[in-house]
Amino acid sequence: MHDTLMVGVSGIRGIVGKDLTPEIVARYAAAFGAWARTGGGRRPRIVLGRDARTSGPMFAQAAAAGLVSVGCDVIDIGLTTTPSAQLAVEYHRAAGGIILTASHNPIEWNALKFVGPDGVFIDQTAGAQVRALAAEGPIPRADHGSLGSVSADPDALKRHMAAVVQLAGVDAARVRKRHFRVALDTCRGAGGAIMPALLEKLGCEVAGINLETDGRFPRPPEPIPEHLGALGAVVQRVQADLGIAVDPDVDRLAIVDEQGEPIGEDYTLAFAVRAVLGKTGKGDAGRGKGKGGAGEATAAPRIVVCNLSTSLVVEDAARDCGALVVRAPVGEVHVARAMIERQAPIGGEGNGGVMYPALHVGRDAPVAAALLLTLLARDGRRVSELVAASPRYAIVKDKVPRGRSAGLAAVYAGLRSRFADATVDERDGLRLGWRDRWLHVRPSNTEPIARLIAEAPTAGEAQQLVDAARALCAES
Repeated sequence: MHDTLMVGVSGIRGIVGKDLTPEIVARYAAAFGAWARTGGGRRPRIVLGRDARTSGPMFAQAAAAGLVSVGCDVIDIGLTTTPSAQLAVEYHRAAGGIILTASHNPIEWNALKFVGPDGVFIDQTAGAQVRALAAEGPIPRADHGSLGSVSADPDALKRHMAAVVQLAGVDAARVRKRHFRVALDTCRGAGGAIMPALLEKLGCEVAGINLETDGRFPRPPEPIPEHLGALGAVVQRVQADLGIAVDPDVDRLAIVDEQGEPIGEDYTLAFAVRAVLGKTGKGDAGRGKGKGGAGEATAAPRIVVCNLSTSLVVEDAARDCGALVVRAPVGEVHVARAMIERQAPIGGEGNGGVMYPALHVGRDAPVAAALLLTLLARDGRRVSELVAASPRYAIVKDKVPRGRSAGLAAVYAGLRSRFADATVDERDGLRLGWRDRWLHVRPSNTEPIARLIAEAPTAGEAQQLVDAARALCAES
């Protein structure tokens, strides 16, 4: 294997044809299927889905073969989104799921993400077991009489969309009355298969670009401000109320305001917090059947969970709604487990990933879109006005090639020494925090890099924090 193969907590990702090959995919899928079989009981069923990347059909066949070879029955949901696949695992009461997607990574990448029977990505313990089976074996193969089977489920996207519209926290009737005009960019990913239909179901007029689902990304696929110029131009041309962009597997959503300006992906979660907790002041809109919801007799604690790299705009939104923010390490599985433990009615990540347990504990761009439109319909202000009404911060994000782990340790030590007055969190790299700013330096879970992220009242102050980290990285 090449050193660009990223083996993480809940999956693997790599460059197609270089270190991610059908043979590797089949072996890891077989290892995951063997892990799923250890639960005992009936023959395990595994949900299999893929995003629109061009290597998806090839890898889907390889993954299906690996699963069948260890005696798993495969439920193939085809082209799908990550949250749709997570919901399908729960719907079918499957033993797990495999989603073939490299999310926001560049076009040459693909990945396998492993989902547990609860619809949440598998944790560190399960991930280690799967990795050990794949790397060391032996993988217990089925004989000719106990091979698994493959069946199709073409309705996962339809079920997902219907469930979003029916959520208690989504005021579909009020949204429909507003007849929002929405510009949409799905980057020729899987979002084209669900986002236009969902928005139209909510009464929106959609002006879309890059809605094809062929995986030929016309721009870098991560929905960050510098990649959303074309969407902003569409907003201006059609005089849209807002613009929405999603990443290729549709678990992240970014917003462009009515003037065509990207507002930063952290506002997605901040707006979702206000949509769920701001209506009654008691968080009732966030209550539901999902794990971490608060449908029981005792009220859910007013907790919002986000990761260590999430903007302070989320803390401001939570505070305005009478809630407390609890932070978790970066990675959906860490946020999900913290949400379940804390019974949080809303949470997510500052990259545009909203997690609403009333449906499921997973990042979900369709849910984020519906909550955003509910907030706009209920509040009456435009996106730019909602942004202007809150304290403003500037985030600077940078990255450097990841070297030796000892090198990062030296960087952490140097930062702690230089900024001795900061609050220190070492659960995920190093996060230094102050009242109105923070710096987070950590190894990426998805790329062979280290991420340098800082937030402060001004861009210059945030850049100074990043520059300090970058200088230490250069020295180590």
